[in-house]
Amino acid sequence: MTDRTEEKFYDKKISRRQMLKYTGAGAAGVAIGASGLGGVLKVFGMVEEEDNPRSKNKINFYGKHQSGIATECQSYVYFASLNVLVNSQQELMDLFKMWTPIAVRMMNGEQIDGQTSNMLIPAQDTGESVGLDASNLTLTFGVGPSLFERESLSLASKKPAELKDLPHFPKDQLDPAYTGGDICIQACADDPQVAFHAVRNLVRAASGKVSLKWTQAGFNSYPMKGKKKETPRNLFAFKDGSVNPNGSKEAEMNEVAWIDAGQSKGWMTNGTYMAVRRVQMHLETWDRTALQEQEATFGRHRDTGAPIGKEKEMDEVDLDEKDSNGEYVISEASHVRLAKKSKQKIYRRSFSYSSGVMDSTGTFDAGLLFISFQKDPKQFIAIQNSFGREDKLNEYITHRGSALFACFPGVQKGGFIGDSLFSII
Repeated sequence: MTDRTEEKFYDKKISRRQMLKYTGAGAAGVAIGASGLGGVLKVFGMVEEEDNPRSKNKINFYGKHQSGIATECQSYVYFASLNVLVNSQQELMDLFKMWTPIAVRMMNGEQIDGQTSNMLIPAQDTGESVGLDASNLTLTFGVGPSLFERESLSLASKKPAELKDLPHFPKDQLDPAYTGGDICIQACADDPQVAFHAVRNLVRAASGKVSLKWTQAGFNSYPMKGKKKETPRNLFAFKDGSVNPNGSKEAEMNEVAWIDAGQSKGWMTNGTYMAVRRVQMHLETWDRTALQEQEATFGRHRDTGAPIGKEKEMDEVDLDEKDSNGEYVISEASHVRLAKKSKQKIYRRSFSYSSGVMDSTGTFDAGLLFISFQKDPKQFIAIQNSFGREDKLNEYITHRGSALFACFPGVQKGGFIGDSLFSII
C-alpha cells in the first residue's frame, strides 16, 4: 500500500465508493462481510469512536492527559510490557492508530466490534467481558528507551534525554524477565476480568506487530469511610501512599507529574514518566517480626498509618522529635525518614500482587507492583537512592523488576494514541 493510499484510508471523510475501490470490493463484487462497511472501516482505524456518556462506570478516553494516571485508583491492574516487531515508523504509527478506536470502545464497556454473525471465523472480540460494564477501565500507554534504539524506526532524534533505563540501586536483584520493554499498556479497572480483557484484545489485534515481554496482575482493596476511599494497605498491612499528591488537583499534578512545554521533548508536553518496579516482599520473614520492629521499619503505626509518635495518618512527619533517652522517635533507618530526606515528590499508583510460589524457596512470590509518575525520572531516582543500604525495609524486600516509560499526553478527538510522537513539529 502506498503512502498516498494510506492517507486516504485514514481520512474520516472517505466515501463508500473509495472504500470499495481500495478493498477491491467494487467491480469484482467482493462481499464486505457481516459487519458491513463500518466493520471494514474499523479494521483500518478510520472511524473515530466517541466517549459514550451513557456508559455505566465510564471514564473518558479523550482529554489533555491520558487516563489511568491522575484518575482515582481502581481495584485492579493488568500491566503489560511489549516488544515491538514492526520495522518502520509508518507501521508503528499505524499500530497506534489501530489501537485507538479499540481502546475507546473498551473504555465505553463495549465489545471491539459488536457481535459477529459469521460462525466460520474467530470473533473479533475474545468475549470474556460480555455482560460487564466499563468498570472504570483506564488504558495508559507509554514507550520505553529501547524503542528509540531501533534503527529501522528512525526515532533516535525524538528520544528524550530523561528516558533511559533506571540505574542499578542498592539491593537490586533484577530478573531480566521483568525488566524493560518497548511499549507498555497499563489497564486499570474495578473488575479484574475487564482489565485483563483490555490488554488481551489490544495484543491480539496487534498480532505480528507486538509480542508480550512481561506482564503483572495486581490488586488493591480500599476501606471506605462514608463514600470516600481510604488509603489501601500493602501485603505488610501498612497503609501505602499516605502522602500522595491529590490527583484531582491540577496544580499538584503540575508540580509533580505533568511535563511542561520546553521541559522535555515537545511531544512529551502534558505527558509524564512512569517508573515501574516489581518488588518481592518476603512475607514469611515479615510475619516472624515483632510489631514494634515492623512499625520502626516503616516509621509509622500500623493500625492508624500515623507517623510514630502521632495519632492520625495525615499528621506531619517530625524528623527532629526525640524521646526521653535522646533517641529519634522515628528511627534514622526507617523508610519514611529516608524518603522524606530526599525532598522529592512522586505520584504513586501501586498495587499488590500474588503470583504463586518462588520455585527456589517454596515461599510466596508476592509483593508490590510499584508504579509512580513524575515530571522527571530524577525525582524517583533521588528517592530510591535515599534509601541506600540503610533502609530497614531492605531486610524484607527484593527488587526483581524494573522499567521506565515515557507516557504520551492525552488524545484529542480526531487524533490517535501517541500522535505527538509522529508530529513533524
